[in-house]
Amino acid sequence: MSLSFLCSFFLVFPSKRQCLQVLDMTGLQDDGIDQGPESMSLWSRTVTLAKACIDRRKGPYSSSVTLPPPQPVSVEVHVDLFVNSTSYGVLKDALQNNANSVLRLKCRDFRAEELPIASTVGLLEFLDPTGVRQVDLRFNNLGLSGLRVILPHMAKFTNLVSLKLPYSNIDVRRLSAGMEGSLHYFATQLSRLSCLKELNLGSSRLSGKLRQLLGDLQGPLESLELAFCYLLPNDLAYLSQSLHTPTLKKLDLSGNNLSDSLLQPFQHLLEEASSSLLHLDIMECRLMDIHLESLFPALCRCSQLRYLGVFGNPLSARGLKNLLQRTMGLLYLQLVIYPYPVDCYSENLPWPPTSSNLLNGSVDEEKFSRVSAELQQMLLTASRTDVVWTTNLCRHNTLDYFNL
Repeated sequence: MSLSFLCSFFLVFPSKRQCLQVLDMTGLQDDGIDQGPESMSLWSRTVTLAKACIDRRKGPYSSSVTLPPPQPVSVEVHVDLFVNSTSYGVLKDALQNNANSVLRLKCRDFRAEELPIASTVGLLEFLDPTGVRQVDLRFNNLGLSGLRVILPHMAKFTNLVSLKLPYSNIDVRRLSAGMEGSLHYFATQLSRLSCLKELNLGSSRLSGKLRQLLGDLQGPLESLELAFCYLLPNDLAYLSQSLHTPTLKKLDLSGNNLSDSLLQPFQHLLEEASSSLLHLDIMECRLMDIHLESLFPALCRCSQLRYLGVFGNPLSARGLKNLLQRTMGLLYLQLVIYPYPVDCYSENLPWPPTSSNLLNGSVDEEKFSRVSAELQQMLLTASRTDVVWTTNLCRHNTLDYFNL
């Protein structure tokens, strides 16, 4: 049954709503993979539902129709919401009159992109505090000053499990005295989120501050995303000794240089997380064959691992074959995202190549096809065709925390 049909149903047959009290529309796919032509994106569903709520208040036939007194029974629609500057107005209108609407939106996962701070706060205030399990604010350029304004409004979400703040423009490397206070306040507000299990601070410059940010959390995290965070050895040293590591199911350290001073602390961290880790992202970490070789003992201890992302690392065809051979014993491994081998590029790469060199370089498709075929043959010979090895970052789903 399509979303548009349901909305039309409620508009045309309002008396029928008493037969239905709760409609769960959460969890509908929004990845663009294997979707039919009639599939709606999360943004489109958000706008359609918001408009349906507004239209129902106006009446099903004309804006001039006088509505009867509100009925005691309405439909509570459980939804995931995605809002940006284009859809902000219609969603705000729907949410601020939610209590009096025949269709009452109860948000489970809330995602906002490129919204001003005041608009974000306004929408958070309208959300039912008991239903929200995830808040995802990205590309909002909040900085520490913006987060200082927004974080207090999340304390009311008593069931908040996941907080994602990627691309928030946090930089702790040159803090003024005032900004030090903002960082402390941010950490204090995080510690008030008693149910928090997933935290994404990707693309923030957190050098040396991980202990301060995570040290006062009330419980251990199970998913931690710190991609492109300019981490230092003492950050990984803290993490490997923290209460979080033995419970980590998902860890993303992509974009941090694990080939130099972070290599040994990362190896220790991997050992400490090996019993629980299901999802490991170490893309674009400047890892060469020699570095990967040193990580194999710890990596092979991750007996529950299902996903491994090593795309964007300067690995050779031989290094990839070695990786495949060494991880063959990880019986739960389902998906490996691997890089184009450095020896399959058409031109000579500078050494060591940067992520930009690898992403923008020209790959010799004939050479790569041979390597890819050899990897597939190795999987076939080992009876491990259940494992997908691919260079495609978009075609296959990585593991979401709530699906781990």
